[in-house]
Amino acid sequence: MMRISKAAVIGAGTMGSGIAGHLANVGVPVMLLDVVPEGAENRNVMAESAVTRLLDSSPPALMHPDKAKLITLGNIEDHMASIAEADWIAEAVVERLEVKQALYRDIDRHRKPGSMVSSNTSTIPLAMLTEDMPAGLARDFCITHFFNPVRYMRLLELVAGPETRPEVVASLAEFCDVSLGKGVVPCRDTPGFLANRVGCYALQVAMVEALNFGLTVEEADVIVGRPMGIPKTGVFGLYDLIGLDLMLDVSSSLTGVLPPTDDFAAVAEGIAVMHDLVAAGHRGQKSGAGFYRDVGTKEDPAREAVDLQSGDYRPAERPRLEAAVAGEAGGLRALVECPDKYGRYAWRFLARTLSYAASLIPEVTDDPQAIDEAMKLGYSWAQGPFEMIDALGVDWFTDRLADDGMPVPAILQAARGRSLYRAEAGRLQCMHIGGGFAEVKRAPGVIRLGDLTRTRPPVARNEAASLWDVGDGVACLEFHTKANALVPASMALLHEAVGLVERDFTALVLHNDGPHFSAGVNLEFVAAAARERDWAGLERMLVEFQDTCKAMRDAPFPVVAAPSGLALGGGFEVVLHCDVVQAHANTTLGLVESLVGLIPSGGGCKEMAHRWCDGEDQTAAIAAATTVFRLIGMGRTAGSPEEARPLRLLLDRDRTSMNRDRLLAAARERALAMAPDYAPPCAPKFVATGQAGLDALSAVLDRLEQKSITTPHDHTVGAQLARVLCGGERAAGEPVSEDDVLALEREAFLHLAGTPQTLARIDYLLDQGRPLRN
Repeated sequence: MMRISKAAVIGAGTMGSGIAGHLANVGVPVMLLDVVPEGAENRNVMAESAVTRLLDSSPPALMHPDKAKLITLGNIEDHMASIAEADWIAEAVVERLEVKQALYRDIDRHRKPGSMVSSNTSTIPLAMLTEDMPAGLARDFCITHFFNPVRYMRLLELVAGPETRPEVVASLAEFCDVSLGKGVVPCRDTPGFLANRVGCYALQVAMVEALNFGLTVEEADVIVGRPMGIPKTGVFGLYDLIGLDLMLDVSSSLTGVLPPTDDFAAVAEGIAVMHDLVAAGHRGQKSGAGFYRDVGTKEDPAREAVDLQSGDYRPAERPRLEAAVAGEAGGLRALVECPDKYGRYAWRFLARTLSYAASLIPEVTDDPQAIDEAMKLGYSWAQGPFEMIDALGVDWFTDRLADDGMPVPAILQAARGRSLYRAEAGRLQCMHIGGGFAEVKRAPGVIRLGDLTRTRPPVARNEAASLWDVGDGVACLEFHTKANALVPASMALLHEAVGLVERDFTALVLHNDGPHFSAGVNLEFVAAAARERDWAGLERMLVEFQDTCKAMRDAPFPVVAAPSGLALGGGFEVVLHCDVVQAHANTTLGLVESLVGLIPSGGGCKEMAHRWCDGEDQTAAIAAATTVFRLIGMGRTAGSPEEARPLRLLLDRDRTSMNRDRLLAAARERALAMAPDYAPPCAPKFVATGQAGLDALSAVLDRLEQKSITTPHDHTVGAQLARVLCGGERAAGEPVSEDDVLALEREAFLHLAGTPQTLARIDYLLDQGRPLRN
């Protein structure tokens, strides 16, 4: 394998800067070069502006601001000689063939022999890029197509040419997988490769059919969203995120390279209002307006959406549609069988999109799994097109296609009476063209829980969680509610799992394949109990949560948390009670209960206080209480393990996996390594700070109030949090047990849950998706 110790990226636009930023994220020094704008005094302005965007981006493109120091800035007129130091040179310039080919000639003059060169093109075939390319460069050249935002989107499409050296392909595949954390999908040199060939068609169909059915942009985004396992941005929200102008360019490029008989031609033009928006400068989020735009003020925000008929903006709505509710509860069949126009729209979208994906076999690949992987990794679909067809039922889907007068692709004709995926002898298999099956292969070191759950029964299961045997004597506990929010059943199965693992296994891992580890305790449950004044039921839930976390921590076997996505609130409290953490690099961690007017009450206050004061020294206890008070009171989160360690949300013993598909295997290996000599940790001990501690925390609140940072209810929450962290009414220096702190957490939670201000915060977050400042 060829080692990549230094890289260069040419092109400092959105994609180029994202690639450079992610190389810096993993510790690779990278040169970022771009053109010199005509008349520019600062010749590196393009690259400098790109790094500024990286530092200001939301969500953050860099895992820590210090990563920007690994990016060296320059321009292609003055600094091309510097690429001679690079092992890999990635081109990400404008999608114009003549521009790219001229740049390749310049690269070849300056690069060192054997260095790898790749293009990030999304639409130009490799065969066109390599026309008249020197043979030496062609042997070192391929396409590495990243998706935006580079840090977060998991897909990398890798396209090799007939001249590309196998060592180049293997080296880039391994580096992008293990070091950059990408799901590498080899692609044939066909237009749009895999993800954009299907994804761009799907988006265009969703937009055109929304107009045909008379739907609003909000209604379309609700249907082609969570009920289908598609991100909540939906269709029009995704256009805004990507950029309307960019999508028009991509559509135009695909039209230019696809045959006119391809189904894409029928939807390539999209709808008139999209062209009108771009002409008016409304290009999406980057311009402040697209299909949606935010209006109002920070204190009184509002949103508007475009009317697809008139093109005018109007107040945006939050539609609650019967078809969407049916789909989320009962799956795709329930969604498309809903008799209203929303169900018919859902069917029309899925019929056209899924049959189009199936029609591409064997043109773009012989393997339906490759298309499924591309859509899941590149567009964040929960299921790929062929997995969706299985969910609908192959026979049902093909019969309905035929009833609608639509052709049935060959791969689906071969699958009639069967399914496209099956479990055989405990192995997951996928159908190929012709009707045969082959085992779904993963790279060494990759274990997907989803593969295992499709081929074996659970050890234990309820409506909120499941326990699985993942091999080598290790069990895996998976939450599977919406956003993996924790309910009493979640903790009940975790508590049961402790006993089952002690009896039958060596270790336990907490992990799931969902977008998030856990967004916290289910707030709808909390709000309902508070409104019914069911304080006994709410306290019982808290006691069971705390007891479960303690039982897990005190178990005679190692417990490893392997979180990804969000691990917040109660979800992070579960993580805090594990022996070690194997976190995905993009995990967001923190105790955010204060934002909804509550405090952590599953042991989160206790564990964070213990992390900041391991002992009974009075002065240290006050300092620790002050630090933890700021962290929890401000709802502080860390967007990466690197940001988490200085806050002690993660500790030095915790580790990071770049590739989410390698997370479970790494956690299992860690658990097995700990098992032979394992002994559970001792219970933490605390000391009351007395009035001195309460005064210190009150002073923090006063300073925040003077800066107009806090609200009146923040002070109510802060007073309860201070009481927990200072040991209640106990005198300074008096010992405080773990159970004492847990009792204080429960008291504070129940007190705050009974306030109308906290209920207002919960309702607002559930309805609007953002915190209320009251």
